[in-house]
Amino acid sequence: MKRAATNFGRMGMRVFERVFDRGVLFPLCLVMASSPGTALAADTHDSELTARGRYLVQVAGCNDCHSPGYMAAEGQTPEELWLTGDAFGWRGPWGTTYASNLRLLLDKLSEDQWLNFARNLRARPPMPWFGLNKMTDDDLRAIYRYTRSLGAAGKPVPEYVPPGKEPKTPFALFPAPPEAVNPPVGGTGS
Repeated sequence: MKRAATNFGRMGMRVFERVFDRGVLFPLCLVMASSPGTALAADTHDSELTARGRYLVQVAGCNDCHSPGYMAAEGQTPEELWLTGDAFGWRGPWGTTYASNLRLLLDKLSEDQWLNFARNLRARPPMPWFGLNKMTDDDLRAIYRYTRSLGAAGKPVPEYVPPGKEPKTPFALFPAPPEAVNPPVGGTGS
């Protein structure tokens, strides 16, 4: 039994030495790493991540502002226009803001740069940046992959208009928030 194991070990070592000596091992490893099974697993993961990103863009409300006419069309805006930004302004005490073209923005960012951007974003209303900051890395990666799968499209949106200046585009007017009311301290409220 010991002899058979030794013979097998020597034979296996000879085969390894021949393969290694002939420079076959490295190319063989490359072929195995790029085999259809490996590519299929990666493709499946990427398509699942992209599909999740599409779902998140819809349910998280990204399209509501970042896709032209999406709210007015009750979500029936063609997908080729999704996330291309909008020239419709959102005006309030902060000035007038425009929902950016995310397809042009994410086209310029790596996935890691997008994660950093999303984690640290502070934006003017009505952008709910505080919700974006709390998304998981997986959700942010999914949104990135989906947006990148659409490709760069559209044009930049109008520049921010400061308070007191008149925007040149149509806009929705937000009223100033009411004065903060201080609740009674230690009381029952009525």
